[in-house]
Amino acid sequence: MKNNFGKFLILWAGELISSIGSGLTAFGLGVYIFQKTGSAASMALVTLLGFLPTLILSVPAGVLADRYDRRLLMMIGDGFSALGVVYILICMMRGEAALWQICIGVTVSAVFSALLEPSFRATITDLLTKEEFSRASGLVSLAGSARYLFSPVIAGFLLTISDVRLLLLIDIASFFLTVSGAALVRKGIGSKAAEKKEAFLKSLKDGWNALCEKKGVLVLVLISSGVSLFMGMLQILVEPLILSFEDAKTLGIAETLCACGMLVSSILLGIKGIKRNYVASLGWALVLAGLFMFGLGLFENMVPICIFGFLFFTMLPVANNCLDYLARTNISSKVQGRVWGLIGFISQLGYVVAYAVSGAAADALGRIGDRGVGRGAALVIMAAGICLAAFAMLIFLPKSVRALEEEPADNTGGELS
Repeated sequence: MKNNFGKFLILWAGELISSIGSGLTAFGLGVYIFQKTGSAASMALVTLLGFLPTLILSVPAGVLADRYDRRLLMMIGDGFSALGVVYILICMMRGEAALWQICIGVTVSAVFSALLEPSFRATITDLLTKEEFSRASGLVSLAGSARYLFSPVIAGFLLTISDVRLLLLIDIASFFLTVSGAALVRKGIGSKAAEKKEAFLKSLKDGWNALCEKKGVLVLVLISSGVSLFMGMLQILVEPLILSFEDAKTLGIAETLCACGMLVSSILLGIKGIKRNYVASLGWALVLAGLFMFGLGLFENMVPICIFGFLFFTMLPVANNCLDYLARTNISSKVQGRVWGLIGFISQLGYVVAYAVSGAAADALGRIGDRGVGRGAALVIMAAGICLAAFAMLIFLPKSVRALEEEPADNTGGELS
């Protein structure tokens, strides 16, 4: 078998660039909306509309990833998602973009982005051996964290010399590089012939059966949905929390300093990986993440916010690595596209609830006693942190979850013909 890790690195580099570009847009639009409205709920609405289409379409996108050429789907998803960003940029070039116009743009972008994730994750299984999964997972976590690690400080600096339109232009340019990377890998390993015999609903049913076959995987996915609820509240509210008493440049520096926690742990995972005790590592990483969330909301001061934020983000790659390994090694490679679509859909349902209620809750708490939206956001973050730590303890209880480490399935991928 040829060593395909180099081809994986090409795809990974493309996702890294795409993540940075998307992070620039997300940061810039968040600051733009908060400056125009002063409302956490408005920021949450845009995030929800940018996320919901991806969630809803993740399941059919997973089925498509098992039926058609995964690299081609990645190219389509990355390339056409630029349309939404282009629309927002055009609105801003003609004047100020209204909230409803920004909502349309992020929704269009999210619809096409839905094609990307299941195909990318399934492609990793196509290319790599089981021994390389953990190391690859650490690098994937690093690429995903780039929007928090590199984008905020870059965006914060650029906003001091220009405006959000420059960030959108950079994001649009990044799409060309990521599509080119996927095309290069596709040419190197060949394309996958479309599977037309099996009906779409039958493919979806097979994916669901594969997910349910390992009860421990399904339990982990359901627990992950609750975890995403509490983490989503921090994701939404950390920006209004800091912007209530600091400027955009300080926000960018703070987000980057906090995200350095992901860089540290992702690099360590990329070098060594986790060799055993995946369930215990997952549980304790999430418990500690919840406690660090609580600490982040205690103070209206950048030093403790950055310290607790750094510690919180350090836990995320550990949790993601363990979840990824436990699921990937217990699911057949033949159905991984549709199964990853189902996993993404179920595990991220909590984000929908978080995005729908956290902004309104922060605004409402901020009006009580005129404490302001920043302290209202802090109260919601602290409550979510305590709930996350308590909820994560459920991971240690089911025997079916602990059994996932005992006899993982032989599902190595290898090179496509």
